Amino acid sequence: MSQSTAHQAHQSDLVDRIAGVGLVAYGVVHLLIGWLAVTLAVGDRQGGASSTGAVKQLAQQPYGEALVWLIAVGMILLVLWRLIEAALGYRDKDGTERTLRRLLSVGKAVVYGTIAYSAVDVATGSARTSGSGGGTESMTATLMNRPGGQLLVGAVGVGIVAVGVAHLVTAWRESYLKKLDGEGRSGSSGTAFRWLARTGYVAKGLALGVVGVLFLSAAATHQAKKSGGLDQALRTVLDQPFGPVLLAAIGLGFAAYGLFSFVQARHLDR
Repeated sequence: MSQSTAHQAHQSDLVDRIAGVGLVAYGVVHLLIGWLAVTLAVGDRQGGASSTGAVKQLAQQPYGEALVWLIAVGMILLVLWRLIEAALGYRDKDGTERTLRRLLSVGKAVVYGTIAYSAVDVATGSARTSGSGGGTESMTATLMNRPGGQLLVGAVGVGIVAVGVAHLVTAWRESYLKKLDGEGRSGSSGTAFRWLARTGYVAKGLALGVVGVLFLSAAATHQAKKSGGLDQALRTVLDQPFGPVLLAAIGLGFAAYGLFSFVQARHLDR
């Protein structure tokens, strides 16, 4: 093996380790959201079920602050992984597809960065006493007051709905299997992993769809308070006919997505 090849292999191993640690942290966040959603469904309406709300709940547990810092570090590692992927990845793809995939990686880095920011906020104490929904409403109000604000908020809603639909399409096509190595796709364990992923992607797709609809409603009525993040979306589901059952199912789906993140960390296709 040449020195250049050895250096590239070392870099690849480092990126894989970064991705693995980050995916574990991402899995923990989804398990917490799933747990809080199920808790909300069975009667506890006090806790927030957004990623920020989940991290706040974790911070209140024994050794919670240390765990929150670990989540923050893990999410930062995921940001680095996606940014490296955006800068250097997908070289085997054609120009347009490569550009789209790299842009998607940047988008994922933004999502992971938002969770990391929330975790640091909670760990440093600045978010422990704040409400879980004010941030999204404040952001929407700021957008709404800008020139063309309603269109901007509507565009955000359309984008979120599109991501939700993409999750549902991924579940239908089982595109997530491409992320696993051969061992992760084979045998009875591979079948279990497949169902974890499908359940998780469907649950996230539905939840994101509700979030997007809330933004669209805010844009249509020019009322920022009608927008909301994941926490408000899950509470909206709860208020529907058979809401507790639907919310519990979504919570279990988020937990399944969290478990699949652990699977990805272990069987990430190199």
